Amino acid sequence: MNAPPPPAIELIDLSKQYGSRAAVSQLKLQVYPADIFGFVGPNGSGKTTTIRMIAGLLNPTSGQVFVEGFSSGANSYEVRRRIGYMPDDFGVYPDLKVWEYLDFFSACYDIPPARRADLTAELLDLVDLTARRDDPVDRLSRGLKQRLSLARALIHDPHVLILDEPAAGLDPRARIEIRLLLLELSRMGKTIFFSTHILSDVAEICNRVAIIEEGQLVAAGRIEDLQLQHLRRRKIQITLLDRLEQTLAILQAVEQVSQIEPVPSESYNGRLRVRFDFESDDAALSDLLRRFVQAEIPILHFGEEGSALEEVFLQTTRGVIS
Repeated sequence: MNAPPPPAIELIDLSKQYGSRAAVSQLKLQVYPADIFGFVGPNGSGKTTTIRMIAGLLNPTSGQVFVEGFSSGANSYEVRRRIGYMPDDFGVYPDLKVWEYLDFFSACYDIPPARRADLTAELLDLVDLTARRDDPVDRLSRGLKQRLSLARALIHDPHVLILDEPAAGLDPRARIEIRLLLLELSRMGKTIFFSTHILSDVAEICNRVAIIEEGQLVAAGRIEDLQLQHLRRRKIQITLLDRLEQTLAILQAVEQVSQIEPVPSESYNGRLRVRFDFESDDAALSDLLRRFVQAEIPILHFGEEGSALEEVFLQTTRGVIS
């Protein structure tokens, strides 16, 4: 039987000390191949410091970083060959056009000259910048610069992408475009590890997440598992057309349901809404929905109020999202 592949990223007791201040402390984390992994925390929590240590730009005070089984200390070349790093700031390249920017970095990675033109065209097509290939880099919007920076990180076809705040400062459309691009890269087999403070992005595209505060890991795993570990009750909301009394009767008969609260219909243009607390897992919640369907209750919406990840974040940290 073949041994399973090593984690795409593994952090073992990773620490970074600045004088008496611990920016990162004893961080243990595993990111698996093909994960889209969200690294979440308040500002100043140690996200960027951790990412720079993974990328080899900072030496840890103690601990180890492994990328696909290679140590960043003993095999730094192999680690750099396997990762594509996108920093949280673009840098200044005022004299280059978009295609020249990618051609320049292709040369830095020793891509043969005969291959560079085709590679540049492929990357511009992937990030939807073909129409802007002759634009000066410094005239691009922030969203377009983020796409170009991501294309640069892909020049050497890395297995693992390390992205520091890829959607920070973007307008809603640009954020959606970056999310879709990350999903496309995941479908291509890339492992994606990105830091962010935008929890909605993590909830929409990540299969696993880690939450860090003051340099220490406070939670890690699948969002559904973290929800079960850290949230005792979930706030559920139902929107229906009618048959409120029958809906209330079904809820009152379910042991996991408490704090049932009908919402006045005038608050929602005549639609009926009911809020309640639910203390169980997704399978039990699905079974409750099935009861309503079998009873032919005309439901328009059935789901959790707010984001489960937001609730987990607030339960596990003392900081604020900013």
